[in-house]
Amino acid sequence: MFRYIVKRILMMIVILWCAGVVIFTLTYLVPGDVASLMLGKEATVEVINQKRTVLGLDQPYLVQLGRYMYDTFIRLDFGDSWIFSSSVMAELAVRLPRTLLIGLSAMVLNVAIGTLLGIFAGTHEGKWQDSLVMIIAMVFISAPDFFVALLLILLFSLKLGWLPAYGIESMACYILPIISCALGGIAVNARQARSSMLEVIRADFVTTARAKGQKEKVITRKHMLPNAMMPIITGVGGGLAMVVAGSPVIESVFSIPGVGAYMLAGVNQHDYPVVRACVIFFALFCSVAILIMDLCYAFLDPRIKAQYSKGKKVK
Repeated sequence: MFRYIVKRILMMIVILWCAGVVIFTLTYLVPGDVASLMLGKEATVEVINQKRTVLGLDQPYLVQLGRYMYDTFIRLDFGDSWIFSSSVMAELAVRLPRTLLIGLSAMVLNVAIGTLLGIFAGTHEGKWQDSLVMIIAMVFISAPDFFVALLLILLFSLKLGWLPAYGIESMACYILPIISCALGGIAVNARQARSSMLEVIRADFVTTARAKGQKEKVITRKHMLPNAMMPIITGVGGGLAMVVAGSPVIESVFSIPGVGAYMLAGVNQHDYPVVRACVIFFALFCSVAILIMDLCYAFLDPRIKAQYSKGKKVK
């Protein structure tokens, strides 16, 4: 297992390095002169050239890329914002807890509620409970996150007045953003869990357990769930990607100053140090979550343990 963990960590480092190269290249190839956009139309050519020199934009691509990769991955310095002239790392440190609170809470709801609903639907195949869960899941899979967020604001904030519609003044402000992020993932995990349960229910070992006279609750807990969890764990990575991809939109809708809103502001203002830092953060967040998912998968699957047993990978 130690070799397996080391291998996954090395792969994560390579992924982060590739993400850094890709996001730097994309921002480098964006048309338009950043210095001209920052200084405005009234700036002279001399002032623009001087600004480009200060930002390092007058250097060749490889020189800029090498300096960026060294500062980011060796010095762990994302630089300063071009628009606000503040440290990107310091700004991320302030915004990071808000984004993590929303993202991790949404993921917990995704896994817990989605898995339970999928198991409930799978064990009631063909009945009205199964149809109801699948219809609700299809509705939330099809609905965009921002549309769900606006509906929740309309219902719980404007009509009922139970929850605030924006801001971070209290913990109640995070309830609607968390629910908005979680609903789509809950629907996806419910469908995945149902498919896994239906596949396990038809397995021979479940039929054998029933033939031996075991109770249905015991069969579900001891035989079905451990085998059905493999595809569910694999699907958690997709749910995480949905949460990360939707965070800029959700944070903008609810006016939450998190990492997603910070990245969206950087994109709108061509503040590339901010954009690059936020993309690296999201890549790190996804990589760590997928690493944990792989470790859980390896813990549950004895075949992976056998491959890396006794310090050697079995071919």
